[in-house]
Amino acid sequence: MTESNALPKFPESYWMDSVHGMTSFPKLSQSIDTEAVVVGGGISGITTAYLLAKSGLKVVLLEADKLLNGTTGHTTAKITSQHDLIYDKLMKNAGKEKAALYYQANRDAMHFILQTIEQYDMNCGLSVEDAYIFTNSVDYIPDLESEMNAYSALGIEGKFVDSIPLSIPAKAAVRMNKQAQFHPLRYLSTLIREIIKDGVDIYEGTTAVDIQKGTLPQVITSEGHKVTCKYVVSCSHFPFYDGGGFYFARMYAERSYVLGVETGAEFPGGMYISAEEPKRSIRSAVMEDGAMLLLIGGQSHKTGQGICTINHYEMLGQYAVRHFQLQEVAYRWSAQDLITGDDIPYIGRITESSPNIFVATGYKKWGMTSGTAAAMLISDLIMERQNPYEQLFAPSRSMSLGTIKNLAVENADVAKHLIAGKLGMIYRNLEELGKDEGGIVRVQGRRAGAYRDSEGKLHLVDTTCTHLGCEVEWNDGDRTWDCPCHGSRFSISGEVIEGPADKPLKSIKKK
Repeated sequence: MTESNALPKFPESYWMDSVHGMTSFPKLSQSIDTEAVVVGGGISGITTAYLLAKSGLKVVLLEADKLLNGTTGHTTAKITSQHDLIYDKLMKNAGKEKAALYYQANRDAMHFILQTIEQYDMNCGLSVEDAYIFTNSVDYIPDLESEMNAYSALGIEGKFVDSIPLSIPAKAAVRMNKQAQFHPLRYLSTLIREIIKDGVDIYEGTTAVDIQKGTLPQVITSEGHKVTCKYVVSCSHFPFYDGGGFYFARMYAERSYVLGVETGAEFPGGMYISAEEPKRSIRSAVMEDGAMLLLIGGQSHKTGQGICTINHYEMLGQYAVRHFQLQEVAYRWSAQDLITGDDIPYIGRITESSPNIFVATGYKKWGMTSGTAAAMLISDLIMERQNPYEQLFAPSRSMSLGTIKNLAVENADVAKHLIAGKLGMIYRNLEELGKDEGGIVRVQGRRAGAYRDSEGKLHLVDTTCTHLGCEVEWNDGDRTWDCPCHGSRFSISGEVIEGPADKPLKSIKKK
């Protein structure tokens, strides 16, 4: 990449940068009572609060940071049931009936989003687009043919094609007709205004850390305040409360990367994702000045286990140079996604023994429809309405022997990184760190994480993850400390950014 199209120095999502005047909400400062507590201020939590409030419940929404500041603010925002090559796999592993239900749940979620946009006449960049899974490798053509056969068996409107509208190399593709894309924060900003009208109490900067179970469960915050209620819904990306569900052992975390680029090429419309690795996801967005922004995503890897993370952005930039007449990289950001053993999210009662505590997690990069489907299902369960997808998504569902074996492999990988982190060598001398550089160092005879900010101030943390004791690694692309075992992430000073950890890294004072 040349100097004229260099990467932005700091990561920032286009969605967050282009929404102005977002309302701020207070921190919870006392114990309170309500009917339902929703934890998490992304698409799942906000939509759940919206639906429960419309059903007449008194709702409290808790967010540890700011609303929309997590995964929802860092998505590619495709509203689609085309979740990569999944339907042939689901038919083989889970059966035709469950594969059909998975499609229908996400189709229903897309229709809900489109109807809600129409109901409130939202200006949120909505456009209806065909979605393509494409390949430029002959090795993947049989996979696309199998996926198209699954579409036909399930009644999904689509087509196998030997070319795509986009001017990039492609030997074949599967098209799913009439999907959509939008600006997720503008959509959710309207829902936030609606839930305020409906009496939902919103608290930002309020971290839920535990639940005291019972007929009237209590959500306990990091400052010791309690919210007593009838129902608790965990929409906090990674569940803030495990409740005996062992979610940390039943999912793994992946990071992926996005560039928002301005190009000299015409864009023919459509949404695209490659069948082969490294993944390439492509869609457009129209900016406030009318200019087109091309969103190019990909480079997935397990959290804490990637190459030097800035390289992932650079690889996306090189792809943009080769194929899209790159003029400027306006934005760069990354997102974290949780993946279940069978690729189906966990949505429903957190365990069979906790009928009034609900969870929504494991969306595998497809949170716009999956998060909306979660809100629809959980609100139906709370209001005791029938929902055809309850068993499909039930967190307590049984899994195939193959899925269990895959989870065992994932947990063996966790053990490998736990041991490797404890025995790993020290990579940097503290004195070598320049401004805006971080790495693993030795301080006072012990391993430590160090980052020297742009002002020259040194930030030192204990690198032992507060979840289960793995050693975090430095993420230079996003300036975070990432755990390779279960995906927890921490800021330069050790504050929790992503769970399952709920306690910060210990700070170290240099003597």
